[in-house]
Amino acid sequence: MAKSKVYYTDMRTSFSENLPQKLERLIRTAGIGTIDFANKYAAVKIHFGEPGNLAFLRPNYAAAVVKVIKELGGKPFLTDCNTLYVGGRKNALDHLDAAYTNGFYPYATGCHVLIADGLKGTDEALVPVEGGEYVREAKIGQAIMDADVFVTLNHFKGHEATGFGGALKNIGMGCGSRAGKMEMHSAGKPYVRTQSCVGCGRCVKICAHGAPVIRDGKASIDPDKCVGCGRCIGVCPMDAVCAASDESNDILNCKIAEYSKAVLAGRPHFHISLVIDVSPNCDCHAENDIPIVPDVGMFASFDPVALDVACADAVNRQPVIAGSQLDRMPHVHHDHFTDSAPTTNWKSCMEHAEKIGIGSREYELIEI
Repeated sequence: MAKSKVYYTDMRTSFSENLPQKLERLIRTAGIGTIDFANKYAAVKIHFGEPGNLAFLRPNYAAAVVKVIKELGGKPFLTDCNTLYVGGRKNALDHLDAAYTNGFYPYATGCHVLIADGLKGTDEALVPVEGGEYVREAKIGQAIMDADVFVTLNHFKGHEATGFGGALKNIGMGCGSRAGKMEMHSAGKPYVRTQSCVGCGRCVKICAHGAPVIRDGKASIDPDKCVGCGRCIGVCPMDAVCAASDESNDILNCKIAEYSKAVLAGRPHFHISLVIDVSPNCDCHAENDIPIVPDVGMFASFDPVALDVACADAVNRQPVIAGSQLDRMPHVHHDHFTDSAPTTNWKSCMEHAEKIGIGSREYELIEI
């Protein structure tokens, strides 16, 4: 497979060009203008940041991307899917509150926010995964699949399960509906934390398969009847129904790659990653630790695999920030992400993504 082109610029500015303007120049140079955006719906997949987390990308960067897409004739919208876990983005209403609190309102970004999998994370499209080894049919937020063009704006940082969160993590996991996220995270079915359950019966009413039952005022789920749709998780008012989250990290990474293929197949796509505020954990945390390395820069490519590998290589060339989580860990793996979270293996996602035809791990870095 031929080397993919990845474009890069550092975070230095001048009196004549600020960072949003530099981002615009980067993505234009990288070729975003070759995509036909004219009167096309363009999904800009981003992470709005869990309330309490301050490492997420500022909305100013989203505004720069939106501006370019509009100038190319597109109809952009910022989007993400609801979370599987308990938090500030579990349903569309809370998710919108989080997005607006963190500055992603239309007057700041130039476009609207759509939560792609609907109010309770159940508005999904079933998308076949050609060549999938772990996933036959991905469950993707409907609004994302309704878009004509797909663009990612990624905050590249560490991750406690996948090694890092970059383009593929933002695409695969980020675009999964609640059932999709459960499929990626879990080898098993959801379960009920009985100490939190109040026996309201909402899980019983929502299930089409009769899996939840109420006995002695507490719910339980029959795994033989459960199909893993995750709707019971969405309707539980006490957050008592939980995903198993028992899949191995390597298989999790492979499933993320296969979900990414489902999202990208058959339509134009373009990817942007900012390697700044490289916190050790996901922006899904309601807090963020200090960065593990200094800010690196901004990257863009049509190939999300090459983009992720280029960003990882750039991070691994950086010095470790004193006092960070990485600084306090043994440096035995010769890889900042694995040293920071030793149970992870980010390369498994890249290898599988290349294997199933998403992109190439070989890249040509072009600095502007």
